Amino acid sequence: MPEPGPAARLVILMDEGRTWNHKPLVNEIIARAHRAKLAGASAFRGVEGFGASQMVHTSRILDLSDKLPMMVLIVDSHDKIEGFLPELVELPIGGVITIDDVTVVGPGAGEADTR
Repeated sequence: MPEPGPAARLVILMDEGRTWNHKPLVNEIIARAHRAKLAGASAFRGVEGFGASQMVHTSRILDLSDKLPMMVLIVDSHDKIEGFLPELVELPIGGVITIDDVTVVGPGAGEADTR
């Protein structure tokens, strides 16, 4: 976990159908974040969304899609997030990557610092 105080949040929005070397792209992004020793990375599957194509993808059973929205969320220091960006350049994300300023207030309730 990054130290309490100013930090950066990296958000990658893409669809779950993206692959890299015959594996889900989200797995590659998480693995690269782990190798880069970032504080943590989480991936979330959306239930509905659309992107540049304006086609709505949904998890509703009658409209089931294999391209549901995915979000990868990483929070760490500005320097570490900026240093990680070159790792994303060669990947076929096909979505949106954003970075915004956040404030880390400390570990969540009931969590111990395991450093």
